[in-house]
Amino acid sequence: MKIILITPAKKQSKTGNRVTANRWERLLRGIGHSVTVQSDWDGTPGDMMVALHAWRSASSIEQFRERFPGHPLVVALTGTDIYRFQHSHPEETLRSMEMADALVCLHDLVYRAIPESHREKLHVIHQSAVPLKRSRRPSVRTFDVCVVGHLREEKDPFKAACAARTLPEQSRLRVIHLGKAHSDEWAEQARAEMKINPRYHWRGEVGAWQVRQQFLKAHALVHSSIMEGGANVISEALIADVPIIASDIDGNVGLLGKDYPGYYPVKDTGALCDLLQRVETDQNFLRRLHKHGNERKHLFAPELESRHWQALLDSL
Repeated sequence: MKIILITPAKKQSKTGNRVTANRWERLLRGIGHSVTVQSDWDGTPGDMMVALHAWRSASSIEQFRERFPGHPLVVALTGTDIYRFQHSHPEETLRSMEMADALVCLHDLVYRAIPESHREKLHVIHQSAVPLKRSRRPSVRTFDVCVVGHLREEKDPFKAACAARTLPEQSRLRVIHLGKAHSDEWAEQARAEMKINPRYHWRGEVGAWQVRQQFLKAHALVHSSIMEGGANVISEALIADVPIIASDIDGNVGLLGKDYPGYYPVKDTGALCDLLQRVETDQNFLRRLHKHGNERKHLFAPELESRHWQALLDSL
């Protein structure tokens, strides 16, 4: 089958949408399909279209549906589709959902946020990850928590840094932040934070292999997003045996499960500070995070993701 895969992110981009599109390209080719990746559909014929982002890809979705009305059309819902654009730009976003034969989402609670009329089209396909090639050896000199995410509003990127400011003086905790600043203003804010906060270290944009290197040394991951469609870094950290502290938004709960003990109320700096102090000082709590993470690992196996995609394509 020839699949046209649409992503609004450009080829050189390292944003979440482009990373997801690249992963899906490899996955779909791995199960026997031909894949052409484009930012905007140029009219190239295909047996079906998989469009990442209902709002940003709305034009490509509509054109493909008009030209090939009988060909399958899959729309993958991003976090901003689900939690922003279906409210701020309902005409284009909901029209994309309506035209789709199937909707793909990345976490278990998306059904609660979309119109009931579209829920029967919804398919949850968790993003997979592969284990680290070496055993983890967290630092003994410092207690390092990593933040992996670009500096933009949806990520609440400085929440861990702000929480770390109020830790007791004897704390050895450091925040290692990996991610590109989406503007000069965000970069300047990160540099300013480092000047006043010796616990915060911003490393900027890095490659995927450098994230995995950090997982080898980190004691925990902080995922502080206020809006998320299902971040791949959650599955990567779980598979790497890195304990996770996360905001209690649906996008995190839909991956980690309702009973996961490492949540804090979204945007609550004080609550996150308490969790950071606890994860550093309470080995029993750290073991609980490991235990709950291990119970979720099977959901993010590459072979399971491939089977779910193949089942979806077969059904269409």
